[in-house]
Amino acid sequence: MEDENKNLVLILLVLALFTGMAVEISEGSTTVGIILFLASVLLLTRINFKHLGNSGLLKKSKTYFVIGAFIVSADLYYNFKNGGELGTLDVMTLFFGASLIGTQLPNPQIERVSRFGMYISSVFVILYLIFYTMFAFFNIDFLHKFDHYLILLPTVGVLGLAGIPLEVIATETVRISGVEEMTMVIGGPCSGLYSMFLLIGIVYGYSRIEKMNVNKTLMMLGFCVAVAYISNLFRVIVLYLTAYYYGQGTMMLVHTHIGWIIFAAVAGVIMYFIELKR
Repeated sequence: MEDENKNLVLILLVLALFTGMAVEISEGSTTVGIILFLASVLLLTRINFKHLGNSGLLKKSKTYFVIGAFIVSADLYYNFKNGGELGTLDVMTLFFGASLIGTQLPNPQIERVSRFGMYISSVFVILYLIFYTMFAFFNIDFLHKFDHYLILLPTVGVLGLAGIPLEVIATETVRISGVEEMTMVIGGPCSGLYSMFLLIGIVYGYSRIEKMNVNKTLMMLGFCVAVAYISNLFRVIVLYLTAYYYGQGTMMLVHTHIGWIIFAAVAGVIMYFIELKR
């Protein structure tokens, strides 16, 4: 039991560091992002999943290694060719490719952790392609409605009850009249779907690794979605309050770091709850 609890702590630290790395590289400090990445890699080698060695998910094959290397190379080449920065989808695609490579390496620790990473990244990429790519292709206006009705209006309503005036001026935009006049757009990453996708990937991967039954897995997935949603409402409210009392500069600083910190805390609650229900 002590070894299992140690593994859970290490998993959460790795996920928090990795998520922080992705956020810092795309929105904050590249140097901080690299430090977080190196720290996460160091911790990866210390995780030992007792069931992963017998999962038989992927047979040893050069084909899987080549596929993983191709995914990593293709994504990096595409971004370099187009002069673009690595986005969240790119980071998770690279994570999937690297994890696929890792499952074929002779080191058992790297192989086991890579299988867990493959679950997380593949779930994220699939959900991203469904909600952001497929919905856009078929002109399904889910994301704007989700941002407006399930994120923006509830958070504005809560602060309205507290006497803080926020004016909704567009589907995903509010005007804040605090220490300075400014507008905030609540959309894209602010919808909280990225964190939700990651948490779903964590629960799904952990359920496969620890051989959880279907009912427990579905229950935990529902719990995961609910907690992720509520946590994002809290995050948006914190950003509103920061902008209202301290201005745009401080709000942007908080915006860069608060998301992955809350994600780490939420992941901890979910993993703890999973252990109680096992």
